[in-house]
Amino acid sequence: MKNIAVFASGSGSNFQAIIDEVERGELSARIALLVCDKQEAKAIERAKMHNIEVFGFDPKAYGSKEEFEQEIKEELQKRNVHFIVLAGYMRLIGPTLLRAYEGSIVNIHPSLLPSFPGKDAIGQALLAGVKVTGVTIHYVDEGMDTGQIIAQEAVSIDQYETKETLTKKIQQVEHYLYSKTLKDLLSK
Repeated sequence: MKNIAVFASGSGSNFQAIIDEVERGELSARIALLVCDKQEAKAIERAKMHNIEVFGFDPKAYGSKEEFEQEIKEELQKRNVHFIVLAGYMRLIGPTLLRAYEGSIVNIHPSLLPSFPGKDAIGQALLAGVKVTGVTIHYVDEGMDTGQIIAQEAVSIDQYETKETLTKKIQQVEHYLYSKTLKDLLSK
């Protein structure tokens, strides 16, 4: 069983889906740490409810990204973390973590990459008027949502779709697709 760390910045709905899979025994992993850069994030509450350790930090308290990533790396190594799962973590991963965990960091994104990378992918898709968007799980590299794609699933956009309704549809796909993909990756 591999020790994993989940990085999140917000509500943590994908984090919760991963917790649920682990607790049901459907994902053979141990969530050793939540890494969070927002002290008010709901993901922290979720971690505490499930007795998962939290490393919370304020990036502005450090002189550079390298400094806070070095501290994150030390926290990960203390817990023997083998794999990093980004779940709504709103920062680019820098060279310090990329070198230490090369090929062992994955991210989930609410679009069919390479379409609509970056922030507000759901809003971008609606604004573009496309009929289909989706979910992508990919390895993390130095770019923004540019890593090798592992899995994708399409989500249709209805004629009168709102950002709220499309977000719900995408989250439903995210929760099961991320779990399925993590099962495959962590069993190797």
